[in-house]
Amino acid sequence: MEDKNFKLLGNSGGEMPSSPSQAQLETFDNNYASRNYIIQFDCLDFTSLCPVTGQPDFAEIEIKYTPNIKCVETKSLKYYLHSYRNTKAFNEQVVNRILDDLVAVCEPKWMKVKGKFAARGGIALTTIAEYPNLSDDEK
Repeated sequence: MEDKNFKLLGNSGGEMPSSPSQAQLETFDNNYASRNYIIQFDCLDFTSLCPVTGQPDFAEIEIKYTPNIKCVETKSLKYYLHSYRNTKAFNEQVVNRILDDLVAVCEPKWMKVKGKFAARGGIALTTIAEYPNLSDDEK
């Protein structure tokens, strides 16, 4: 695989984006598009900010997907997830935006994003968003 269109991969001078809107998710061709298989990313140290207090929200983000013709390039995903560190958003919004942004760039056959947020005030929150939307009978 040779792709000269990568802006981050192979570039040690890449600058971290300050928001998800400034981040650039990159993809590469899936050479196994005729086969269903799952790719999983685990980000154990995700951070965003509470939109009310501005305090950090810590989470483990799990991304699973069955690629179609494009796969997400890992370094660009790392930079994208890092861009949330200064972003104020509710946990549910974060997980759904990650799913929306990833689906838009790679158009997977199936994708699930799970955000397991650390407890605040004695309550831990987990949000799971999935593409395509499945009915309860299909889950």
